[in-house]
Amino acid sequence: MMIFVMSRLLILGCFLSVLQIVKAQDAANVLEDIPFDYATRHAIYDFDANRLTNTDSIPEFQSKTTPLKLTGIVYQPDGITPAKDVIVFIRHAGEQGKFDVRTQNDKRYVYHRGWVKTNADGVYTFYTFIPGSYLHSKELRRIHASVKAAGEAAYNLPDFIFNDDPFLSKHCRKRMRKKGVDCILTTVKKETFYLAEKNIVLRAAEVE
Repeated sequence: MMIFVMSRLLILGCFLSVLQIVKAQDAANVLEDIPFDYATRHAIYDFDANRLTNTDSIPEFQSKTTPLKLTGIVYQPDGITPAKDVIVFIRHAGEQGKFDVRTQNDKRYVYHRGWVKTNADGVYTFYTFIPGSYLHSKELRRIHASVKAAGEAAYNLPDFIFNDDPFLSKHCRKRMRKKGVDCILTTVKKETFYLAEKNIVLRAAEVE
């Protein structure tokens, strides 16, 4: 009986995690463009334009046990043409699965975050670490990501999750494939870090 209950809880946890990812894929999920209210605007707009390049390091990544190089190419909606000057923003929990939330200028923010702007070849790179799952939970490890192309509204991408996550079941994978959600990261162990490559295809601009 106990094994059955644990199995059902695992399936439920996986279902809820994937449901959130699928909803992000299905919904328009457009963020307010060019917001002026600093306190309430999305954090994707809180970058320092003078320091923005196609590479960024998440705070404390070097001191973590699972440092991660996350890199890839952002493409135009045709899936072929590299997209230049696209802002990619990520944020995620710490290695124990808890978000380190801080306050600056009366605004709360996730400490482990970063911004990049793709170069002429559409390339972006983050030096970060693999987040953990919250203690005693069945939540998938995930990296939250948002993008903003020049002249377009920003929007959230489906959360990046990890191929080796023990809570990512066959049922979860099947459901994601059925929905056309491509957000699984496969990590490769290098000498001192893990490497994950994730290309991003921008969605087509909405026609009014």
